[in-house]
Amino acid sequence: MTKSVFDTRDSIRAGELTATAAAEDALRQVEQVNPQLDAATEILREEALAQAAELDRRLESGEDPGPLAGVPFTVKSNICTLYGRTSAASRIIENHVSPYEATAVRRLREAGAVCVAKTNLDEFGMGSSTENSSIQITKNPWKTTHVPGGSSGGAAALCSATRGMLHLGSDTGGSIRQPAAYCGVTGLKPTYGRVSRYGLLAFASSLDQIGPLQHSALECALVLEAMAGVDEMDCTSRDVEVKDYVESASRDISGMRLGIAPELFPDGVGSEVRERVEQAIEVLRGLGAEVKEVSLPNARYANPAYVLVSAAEASSNLARYDGVHFGHRTKEAEDLVALYKSSRAEGFGPEVKRRIMIGAFVLSSGYYDAFYLKALKVRKLIRKDFETALGEVDAVVCPTSPITAFPIGERMDDPMKLYAVDVLTVPANLASLPALSLPCGLSGAGLPIGMQLYGRAMEDDVVLRIANAFQSETEHHLQAPAVNAWGGGGEA
Repeated sequence: MTKSVFDTRDSIRAGELTATAAAEDALRQVEQVNPQLDAATEILREEALAQAAELDRRLESGEDPGPLAGVPFTVKSNICTLYGRTSAASRIIENHVSPYEATAVRRLREAGAVCVAKTNLDEFGMGSSTENSSIQITKNPWKTTHVPGGSSGGAAALCSATRGMLHLGSDTGGSIRQPAAYCGVTGLKPTYGRVSRYGLLAFASSLDQIGPLQHSALECALVLEAMAGVDEMDCTSRDVEVKDYVESASRDISGMRLGIAPELFPDGVGSEVRERVEQAIEVLRGLGAEVKEVSLPNARYANPAYVLVSAAEASSNLARYDGVHFGHRTKEAEDLVALYKSSRAEGFGPEVKRRIMIGAFVLSSGYYDAFYLKALKVRKLIRKDFETALGEVDAVVCPTSPITAFPIGERMDDPMKLYAVDVLTVPANLASLPALSLPCGLSGAGLPIGMQLYGRAMEDDVVLRIANAFQSETEHHLQAPAVNAWGGGGEA
């Protein structure tokens, strides 16, 4: 089987592999590991093979279907596709088939990529473990008794256990990076506005961003290049030149400056996590990077600010799912108010209800200034801190999560413990910055540990470049989990 997206792409270009064969291989891999992982919510076999057959016809006629011709990809189930259900893993829209596709998906398909599956998530992206899905609980391929992280847990688990395809997730407070860390893959949250949000079911509109989960930084660069750019359907997308991300990520990092902020190495970071990240920083230093300390004094307030801002936006965005305009409609209601209450009570899961209630509270009269407005002021201070720090260095380095993947069910009874695992990822969303997680080693229990890179706005290429330099010197990203589609452990 092919080992990377580049292998798949190049083999199809050279005529050594057909798009149909690539789709068949991708489908085989997903179907092989999914019974153990519950990572895919829907496998689009018929649709994928039809797309691949059409691509083969175009290739045979001498046409160039695009730079990703025949490369298979999966899509998180809160991102709209024309095929399969876009349910956001919620009962309230469990059978929703979108009449349109997200711009990011359309751009991948226009580049020739073939969609083979939809992947699981915490309901509407609200969670850090993929245990909040109304469909199924996804398992970590390194240890199936443990969570894969969230909310893009399905994409991360499937990426870890397969090879040669692309995976799209979304990140509101770490939902790409944290599962990437737990599953031993590379995940990029692009700069806010770098990738169109059109077709992404909204959780928190000022924080959400679509991005890739891949085995390597270069694969992430390839995906970003294909889907980035301004979009008239998304007024928050930015009209900034789309770089050749693969080329720029391939440069060395000699002379680059890396910042270490004590606030992003808090006491809650586990000793093994701290040790592996510090060892990884030494690898970067050995590659010619300069390392210095920087300060992010307000980063300690990021998590409570994030909870308030994201919940406020969620309560507004999810108001549309009322059983009348959109979404599940209860079968038993005596009047309109009862219809609203029962439809939403039956359709939303516990975590979504919790965040809607928090959001409605902080936006209510008498509490708006004390909570929501204050959170926005803290968000501004965090942005200023990063502007100052990134004026001194090219990137800030820290752990992705303070801990490794935890057992399924361990934190479900304590929301604050679950929110705490996002403490090092939420600042990137509040500050609208690019951030990337990459594997930097294993714990004593054999679970992956992730290192995180923060970059300046619209300098996604810088974090990709640093990550690729590290991966060119190490093999952490090549290690295979216990559950995989090729058999055996060790390197893929």
